[in-house]
Amino acid sequence: MKFLDNFKKPKFWRLFINFAIPFFLFVIVFSLLINSFSDIFSGNFSEVNKTNFAEGRYKAFFAPKIVLSLVYGFYMTNKNIKSEYKKG
Repeated sequence: MKFLDNFKKPKFWRLFINFAIPFFLFVIVFSLLINSFSDIFSGNFSEVNKTNFAEGRYKAFFAPKIVLSLVYGFYMTNKNIKSEYKKG
């Protein structure tokens, strides 16, 4: 089954959401912990905002994570769909 044929199936999109959204949230939390660990645990959220999101930095913060989550979601969903068709 071709990758593009899977797009037409509702099950593909449900699986995609199940993979992509949790991965996106995990990557955001992990990235915030890496970038602003001390500020987060000291409760200095204005500094976390200034470091990661203020002055248009949110674009650079979220763009790679969205792309990575989309790629991961498509890859894992396609892999999962293919394994189901091999079983049955």
